[in-house]
Amino acid sequence: MKKDKKIITKRRSFIKKAGLLTLGAAGAATVKAPYVYSATNPIKWRLQTYSGAPLGAHVVKPQVEAFNKAAHGEMEIELYYADQLVPTDELFRAMQAGTIDAVQSDDATMGSPVDIQIFGGYFPFATRFSLDVPAMFKYYGLDGIWAEAYGEVDNVTWLSTSAWDPCILFTVKKPIKKLSDMKGLRVFGVPTAGRFMARYGLIPVIVPWDDVEVAMQTGELDGVCWCGFTEAYEVGWADICNYALSNAITGAWFGSYFANTKSWNKLSPKLQELYRMSIDQSHYYRQVWYWGGEADLRVNGKKMEITQLPANEWAGVVQDSKEFWDETAKISPRCSKVVKAFNSYASTMEKAGYPYR
Repeated sequence: MKKDKKIITKRRSFIKKAGLLTLGAAGAATVKAPYVYSATNPIKWRLQTYSGAPLGAHVVKPQVEAFNKAAHGEMEIELYYADQLVPTDELFRAMQAGTIDAVQSDDATMGSPVDIQIFGGYFPFATRFSLDVPAMFKYYGLDGIWAEAYGEVDNVTWLSTSAWDPCILFTVKKPIKKLSDMKGLRVFGVPTAGRFMARYGLIPVIVPWDDVEVAMQTGELDGVCWCGFTEAYEVGWADICNYALSNAITGAWFGSYFANTKSWNKLSPKLQELYRMSIDQSHYYRQVWYWGGEADLRVNGKKMEITQLPANEWAGVVQDSKEFWDETAKISPRCSKVVKAFNSYASTMEKAGYPYR
């Protein structure tokens, strides 16, 4: 019995000492770790999106909520919608200065000081379907071009680009049945698409996103050329607009995620990868949400009358877009690379035939 007690005593003593050593070693490891956090003091980011709250519920909120949950106390993202912290056209500068840590927007809308910003948002006829955007970034070199362009800008890191919805012209009082019907209409829209449509007499007007609905009700705006059917129904614009032109200027919006470089570099590799994964999840959710709603609302939506341009006039618009591409390619060698990628992709898809086109 005495021998057994000694053995038990020694064993208990060893366990206690081992526990103390383990705790000490863990403490030392924690002090030396390059990325330290406290559950009571997580890393905090402020992310502002281009979108208002009704749309943001689908295009960004699920991503932020998923990331915050998965980060498990290490980090928390505070989400702000269009113009809540800074005006949308000041998003880039605010992120660069560190006023906000991250942005979800297209390049043109937030005024990125890069030569390729003209391609962000809706670039005329660059896409027909939403999958065209990620396909061109992954297989036609656009990812490298975007990384290179933003790599030349201080303190801003481009992270990812994918697709949103097509670009449809919605009008309040006047149906568009021929190109001349566009003349003089004051329309809210994305910069590049507006610039292209201006050649047909459309007048692009910029107002804060949350003011668009009231501006259409008061007559300050005659319509929007900003989104597709899914979004128009979701945010309430379909309740004000009576007409929708079925001819899409382009099939999908180029939208991106960006981060303040200093804020990004402070994250551990694990948190960086987690954030990228949440972005990919957002791309998937948003693409399916838009795609499913677009067809359904075109067929079953009852809020707007759908019109169409005559075939010969629409063919002329398509031809005009080629001229627009040629003009854009002259902006810089890098812009020329993007246009070449668009042409190569379009040629491949056309030759591939059904079901790709």
